[in-house]
Amino acid sequence: MKMNRKIVFGWGALLFSLSAWAQTEVRLVVHNSFSLPKNAFVKFERENKAKVTVIKAGSGNEMLNKLILSRAKPIADAVYGLDNVNIGKAAQSGILAVQQPRSAATDVTLPGAAAVDYAYVVLNYDKKWFAEKNLPLPKSLEDLTKPAYKNLLVTQNPGTSGPGLAFLMANIAGMGEEQAFKWWADMRKNGVKVSKSWSDAYYTDFTQNGGSRPLIVSYATSPAAEVHFGKGKYQTPPTGNLFLKGAVFRQVEGAAVLRGAKQPALAAKLVSYLQSGEVQKALPSEMWVYPAVKGTQLPKVFDFAQLPDHHYTPDTAQITQKQKTWVSRWIRVVLK
Repeated sequence: MKMNRKIVFGWGALLFSLSAWAQTEVRLVVHNSFSLPKNAFVKFERENKAKVTVIKAGSGNEMLNKLILSRAKPIADAVYGLDNVNIGKAAQSGILAVQQPRSAATDVTLPGAAAVDYAYVVLNYDKKWFAEKNLPLPKSLEDLTKPAYKNLLVTQNPGTSGPGLAFLMANIAGMGEEQAFKWWADMRKNGVKVSKSWSDAYYTDFTQNGGSRPLIVSYATSPAAEVHFGKGKYQTPPTGNLFLKGAVFRQVEGAAVLRGAKQPALAAKLVSYLQSGEVQKALPSEMWVYPAVKGTQLPKVFDFAQLPDHHYTPDTAQITQKQKTWVSRWIRVVLK
């Protein structure tokens, strides 16, 4: 009997080993902000006898640059996190497969990729700070150049930060290129602070978190996130949104199969899975974005999030053509 148990155990271990060996790896490269529950891919892996390996590759632009540099031997089979700022560069560089899976019905689109989520880059303000100072909220970007708002805004460098770049794009779309850069020159004189990243700006410089700046370039969902992570501390958000002309950008993120993928068929299924109900329902409270697929139910905390009536987003072709020039000009005007 002891011998038989050993034989059975041995066969079981062998079968388990063969089952694990039979799983096909499919690699998904993502930016560092990507976040889903640990079991997010269990259903996909079970149905496709696959193993999903998630590779974090820095910020969105850092990820894109790595994909371009490795295009002769791709580091992944599919990518998530390309957006309407960099999708044009991705297409021009030839890193995307010609054949992409058919998209589900979505509220937003992304050329050459399947839209997965979207968000709005806007100005946030600290409600308590403005109430205590009895200072009216600015009604336009031009207001921020006035002495009353000196040293109040922190933004991010568009050369190193996605939200910073998105905000610059909105400025140009809403004000026109020349007026936008004149505004930035005036803001430099009026004490705008520039941080390297959104995290630095939000958690170090924003007065809500102990900093000195009550205005920040952030997201329209940030007030809802404050309620959620406050864990009962707030019944209403301590921060608010300002939907000013030239200060609202709609960012659309998506997923695509990479050219030269080792597992193109599985990669296509994985891209489609990112539009599935399981993933779409998890996105809002994991990454504080809106799910792209039509009809996806939002969590209750999103009652505290606001959708702007208008956004100021250049088209993808214009962004691709002029982004480098705009960022270089911004650096000259604001930092040098």
